[in-house]
Amino acid sequence: MSEAISPPQAAEQKVLTHRQIMVIFSGLMLALLLAALDQTIVSTALLTIVNELNPRNGSGEMPWVVTAYMLASTAVAPIYGKLADLFGPKKIFIFSIVLFLAGSALCGMSQNMVELIAFRALQGLGGGGLMALVFTIIGQVVTPAERGKYQGYFTATFMFAMVIGPLIGGFFTDRSTLFGISGWRWIFYVNLPIGAVALVVISAVLHVRPSQVKHKIDYFGAALITAAACGLLLATQLGANGQEPWGSWQVISLFAAGLVLTVFFVVWESKFASEPIIPMHLFRNSVFRVSNAMALVVGITMMGSLIYLSVYLQFVVGYSPTGAGLAILPMMLGVGPTSMIAGITISKVGKYKIFPIFGTGISVIGMYLMSRLGVHTSATERGVYMFVLGVGLGMVMPVLTLAVQNALPLKDIGTGTSSNLFFRNMGSSFGTAIFGAILSNRLVAYTHRDLPQMNSGSTGGGTSLSRAQLVQESHGDQHIIDTVLRDFTSAMSVVFVSAAAIMVIAFVLSFFLKQVELRSAKGGAGKAPAKTEDLAPAVH
Repeated sequence: MSEAISPPQAAEQKVLTHRQIMVIFSGLMLALLLAALDQTIVSTALLTIVNELNPRNGSGEMPWVVTAYMLASTAVAPIYGKLADLFGPKKIFIFSIVLFLAGSALCGMSQNMVELIAFRALQGLGGGGLMALVFTIIGQVVTPAERGKYQGYFTATFMFAMVIGPLIGGFFTDRSTLFGISGWRWIFYVNLPIGAVALVVISAVLHVRPSQVKHKIDYFGAALITAAACGLLLATQLGANGQEPWGSWQVISLFAAGLVLTVFFVVWESKFASEPIIPMHLFRNSVFRVSNAMALVVGITMMGSLIYLSVYLQFVVGYSPTGAGLAILPMMLGVGPTSMIAGITISKVGKYKIFPIFGTGISVIGMYLMSRLGVHTSATERGVYMFVLGVGLGMVMPVLTLAVQNALPLKDIGTGTSSNLFFRNMGSSFGTAIFGAILSNRLVAYTHRDLPQMNSGSTGGGTSLSRAQLVQESHGDQHIIDTVLRDFTSAMSVVFVSAAAIMVIAFVLSFFLKQVELRSAKGGAGKAPAKTEDLAPAVH
């Protein structure tokens, strides 16, 4: 399972100088900063937002603020990748930024949870193109053999966004108003100036040659995959949030429709589509299959469990949003340097297989350590737990995209990259719903057991996870407050134990990820240039 095999041959690429690459990277890093900031800024402000817009049912609707974005961005990611392969990434990349900024502006103007969730979906339609196209463009301008060297720049950008994002989000959220506008609304408005600069820079410096071949867009395939993803994710969210029972006709119908549409999509793409959104022949490539399976599992465990870490820090520990952002810093310090070291090492030794093996193994340990978080866990212990988990994730996250890009021909890099992102986002969306359901159900069960005299509506299901609201509803009774906080940490423990168990699947899958020789601009390690028409995957 660890044998080295030759990469697929690809069309010869134009070799750019380091200076030319860095000019392009300046624009890409701004766009990446935009996407990364949106995720990290919202994390510390989420609790404040839902408690202001819907103080009675905050926790019940909180997952939808995240899921609406993930649902939209997940569904359109493969479409962006295919369009980039067909027409070149520049115009489509600019369109995705404009759409993202429009959604950001509308999110900031939301007056209720329904509007916020709808506009987050619009924002996701643009955001789905940001991450996919950034890494697609990297795959077109930098060869896999050199990509690890440049990975440090993107990791540094991610690290900066992860560190500064929660702090900016906390800064705005801690202020009731700023220039007459609610403080939390600025977490969306701050995207606008950054996005404007990104648009100017990318328009000026990004020159990736578009395809000169006439193409036909697979609109029917795009509609099928979008509808299938929406059906599956909406069914999961309805059941997980308790809005409908798992056995209800609504949930069952959505699951059935999603599965049927998935089958139709596979049949259409493999038999009828002239230029499929996701070519089914890519799944004959073992690296593509295993990397996407790992991306799905890692997405479930990472996003699905960590979204509630900021809630724990504010609700249980009592930190302000700014304090919660600072408290998450150890995890970011684990992810950033580890990703940079992994990227540099991969470029030097030309091997990547060992990193996801160790990374998923360490992540299992990190998830288990996180399950030990309690009401009285010290800041030092929390920091160590988060750092260990960050190190594990840092060794996994960059490698999966690199492996896919290296194993596919240049013609399919955009499709392969966006497909990998699609599976990771699908996992994140399912994880958000699954772990949200576990947290809510366990919290309800524990509080019913320990505080039968309390109204269940204040502690589960539709819980407003606000420390101030808890004090108000308990009339300052310290016994009730302590019990609810203890029950919340017990529910969180179940979430992280479940995440650790699921991460074991990724650990097992990592042993099946084949080591493919990192190809250079000449089509392979020292090989002659490949023929343009030789585009069939060579890894099986």
